[in-house]
Order: sequence, then C-alpha cells, then structure tokens
Amino acid sequence: MADDNQTLPPQEQPEPGKEGLMNPRPAYRGEDYKAAGKLEGKVAIITGGDSGIGRSVAVLFAREGADVAILYLDQHQDAEQTREVVEQQGRRCLTFAGDVADRDTCRKVVEDTVAAFGKLDILVNNAAEQHPQERFEDVSQEQWEKTFRTNIFGMFQMTQAALPHLQEGAAIVNTTSVTAYKGNPMLIDYSSTKGAIVGFTRSLAMHLAERGIRVNGVAPGPIWTPLIPSTFDADKVAEFGANVPMKRPGQPEEVAPAYVYLASNDAAYVSGQVLHVNGGTVVNG
Repeated sequence: MADDNQTLPPQEQPEPGKEGLMNPRPAYRGEDYKAAGKLEGKVAIITGGDSGIGRSVAVLFAREGADVAILYLDQHQDAEQTREVVEQQGRRCLTFAGDVADRDTCRKVVEDTVAAFGKLDILVNNAAEQHPQERFEDVSQEQWEKTFRTNIFGMFQMTQAALPHLQEGAAIVNTTSVTAYKGNPMLIDYSSTKGAIVGFTRSLAMHLAERGIRVNGVAPGPIWTPLIPSTFDADKVAEFGANVPMKRPGQPEEVAPAYVYLASNDAAYVSGQVLHVNGGTVVNG
C-alpha cells in the first residue's frame, strides 16, 4: 500500500512513457490484495494493459482466476513484464502490440483472443493519451483528433469488435477520469474525451441491459503511471497529486480493485455507474 507521505522526485521521459524508467516504480502487484476467485475461468481483454492502471488490473484479474489479453502501443519491455507477472499468478496472457485507434487492430485483438481462449467475458477499455498545453490556442487540430481517436474512438471500436462475443453476464469497464467532472485547464482535449466516455458508458449500459451485459466506468484521480512523467515537465511531476485531500498520488494497485468489482458478479446489479477513486476529491455526477 502507498506511503501517505510519498513525494515524487522531478523527472521526465519521452512519450508514451515506460514504467521501468519511473522513480519510484508504481505499485501494481497488490501485495495486500486478497483474491477470492471472483473471475475464475473468465477471459478479459485490457487495452493499455502493459503498464500503469492496466497492468495492475491485468495482475489482479489473473489473481482472481482470469486469463487476460493486453493491447499496448509499443512498450514491449513493459508488456513482457506484465505477461510474466500474470503468468506467475497461474493464468495465461496474450500480448498484442498495436494502436487502439486503428479499427483493424481492434478486430484482430478480439478475434485472436477468442481463437486462443475460446471466449470473451470482460472488456476493459483503458488505453488513453494526453498532451498538456498551457494555451488552448496551442492545441492543434492534429492533437485534438489524435486524442479523440485514441481515447474515445478506440473505445468505440474495441466495444463493437467485442460485442458479438459477449454473452449474458459479460462486463465492460471503461476508464474515464476525474477531469471529466472537475475539468483541467491544461488538458482540455483529454478532459473532453473523458467526458464523452462517461456519456458513452451510461448510454451503452442502457442499450445493453436487455442483453444482460453490464457497462460501468472508473474515474481515477492522480495515479502514478507512465503517462505522468512522459507528458508533464519535471516540476509538475514533483507536485503531482499534492492538490487532492489525501495530499499524494494514488498507486495503480489502489485503483485496480474497482475494476475487479465491476467485472465480477459482486456488481451484478450495477450498470451505468462510475466509481471515483481519486484521493478524496468530491465530484458531482
């Protein structure tokens, strides 16, 4: 579990960021987490599953009995480490390198996962990117479109590819953000996509209720992932998480149990909802 007095040293790295270069390394294994077979025999696809929140979700899903497939962009070393840790839990792990913004990639990941594991029970739409800008005028058309293509188009494409394989009792969990509710002056395009994800989650939940497929979301606050040192300057990294009531950033292992809950039968009567794991920030909606 995280140290309540944790501070981060100033640091930066190139996008999209590598977990192995972070100081300190994010806590993702959930050493204190007690598994109970909540996902025994299930199959899950996790986008952005190589590092950060996605990595921790993959590990805890495996600990709960699920085989997992992860889609990641190009961080091969991070993805390989995630695969190794998943397999240490006694479960199988497939890794796919590719861009979630590419429709054909999404289709291939789903098809190959079902071919290998025989079915699909859980989809975690987690992949995202962000590009802070001090001035709104500096957000280019290309940046705006790229952020939307990864964060919300990718979610749409993965879900459409997965739906033919999802049966009654299946679950979809989407990663939104506290920025969807609070906004962020430096992340206008990112926050806009996260707001779109909230609407997508609620509407899709209503649409799929009659099929017995649940759709929910998780809205993390400031979580220590490779996205942070690869997109903020060193001074802002050193201050990351200090403005929430708990005065620190969260760790991936502190968010991942929310995904386990929403993917499991414990949440059988929960759909169209968003869980806020954000260090005590109070939000509306």
